[in-house]
Amino acid sequence: MTYRRYKSETRLPKDEKVALVRDYVAYYEGLVHEEGLDALNVKIPREVFAPLLDQIGTLLNEHAIAASQSGAVKDFLDANPLPPDMRELLPDDFRAFSLMLNALKQWVMAESAATDRYLLGGTARDTCRAAATKCIVTSEELGDRAELHHPLRDGRPPILLSKAGHELVERQQQTQTQGESTEDETWQQIAALKKERRMSWVQLREGCVAVSSGSTVARAGAKSFANTVIRETGLTANEVVALLDERGLGL
Repeated sequence: MTYRRYKSETRLPKDEKVALVRDYVAYYEGLVHEEGLDALNVKIPREVFAPLLDQIGTLLNEHAIAASQSGAVKDFLDANPLPPDMRELLPDDFRAFSLMLNALKQWVMAESAATDRYLLGGTARDTCRAAATKCIVTSEELGDRAELHHPLRDGRPPILLSKAGHELVERQQQTQTQGESTEDETWQQIAALKKERRMSWVQLREGCVAVSSGSTVARAGAKSFANTVIRETGLTANEVVALLDERGLGL
């Protein structure tokens, strides 16, 4: 299957675009009033796309190994040798992987920009400016330094915010991300332990329940696995179960 960039089959005239975005901004203004700035920072859990990202990573690994052995990438690497001290430290497949990762990054940036054009075409900023005169976060007039902000990355258009309003939203987002990062790292640690011990989420849940209740009834190795997770992460048995509940695992 060949990649196909999404393009809308509907072409809206300028006045309809402006009216659409005006209603869209009013919709978010109501959400911000009711829910606060959280309404402007909605994100899908990262683990939802973990299988896809793993497939992409595996594909990059495979292509990097093949490309480092022959072809245009191998020729490029040979034409741009490393300094002597680095030759043994940076293998060709890693160099090929790095080149591919950079190409992927540029591709993602281009495709991400194309999603902004899906609904509004190449005039997103002009349309947003024509549809709103005040920032829905600070209520101040939108000046020349107004910035586009995406409340949710699902193809919906951005919203024009004042510089101060955008900084408020970004500051809250950073605070949330810092809070989430520790949990993310802990979850990655749990997932690594599960893979290393070749255990299941059901065994982890049963083991934690057994540890918490003092029961001896659990699948083989479950309690030992749970104790390992508890010791390595510093979480309690109930906290591990809560993380499993959030992800719907081991039920």
